[in-house]
Amino acid sequence: MANNEVRIDALLPAEMARRAEYLGVRKAETAAFTLFALSILAGAFIALGAIFATTVTAGTASAWPYGVTRLLAGMVFCLGLILVIVGGAELFTGNNLIVMAWASRKVSTRNLLRNWAIVYLGNFIGSIGTAVLVFFSQQYKFGGGAIGQTALSIANTKANLEFGQALALGILCNAMVCLAVWMTYSARSTIDKIAAIIFPIAGFVAAGFEHSIANMYFIPIGLMIKYYDPAFTLKVIAETGIKLEGLTWSAFLVNNLLPVTIGNVIGGALLVAAVYWSVFLRQRE
Repeated sequence: MANNEVRIDALLPAEMARRAEYLGVRKAETAAFTLFALSILAGAFIALGAIFATTVTAGTASAWPYGVTRLLAGMVFCLGLILVIVGGAELFTGNNLIVMAWASRKVSTRNLLRNWAIVYLGNFIGSIGTAVLVFFSQQYKFGGGAIGQTALSIANTKANLEFGQALALGILCNAMVCLAVWMTYSARSTIDKIAAIIFPIAGFVAAGFEHSIANMYFIPIGLMIKYYDPAFTLKVIAETGIKLEGLTWSAFLVNNLLPVTIGNVIGGALLVAAVYWSVFLRQRE
């Protein structure tokens, strides 16, 4: 191939694996401040996708079939990962793919865990910060309060999952998220990346799988509404009969965030990264 020839075809899986390995090294070596700043952005971006999904599905439960409503939520939630990938932010769940570079001994265990710890904390701050802004904006009162009602319902459902169920849903979720990120490694253009993201992300949301970073927005916004706008919450309870006793900060952390995070790591690091490493990179060792 001539040096000035431009390739427009997608990368093949073996090339994708080498790219994943290269990007894993770069991510692991990123300066702490830069990594932290980009991870805060990623948390906010995922929260924006969650806001979009909550808004467009508000008031649709009784009007449309369940599957259609979930599909709509999934399609618009894609905004979050599109912003992360195209905008160059750092997302904990996607960074589970660094395991490919770690397995090739190009990233140390210390640097792998350093990346995950910094990015997870930054994602948490970005997601929670966005939830605080949305609460003070009172956007949840739009649509006659339908958005807030939907936010409370989503948060309540997630906070009341059983540990094992949340773990399994987390595994399934991040397998699909990491497959989406994996497929973006084949892309030659921004449009390619967006196209690769849409169906896996829409699929996991439609199926009801659990994403730890998204839940850092979904559950806290419900908690803020419950605890800091009791008048609105009582109105929702009176209209819907929803029981919110199980929606607490401790339930958020113990019933959801802990098992979902563990599940996300298993789904991304083992079911995607380790599998593709063993297929495409192990023989080079």
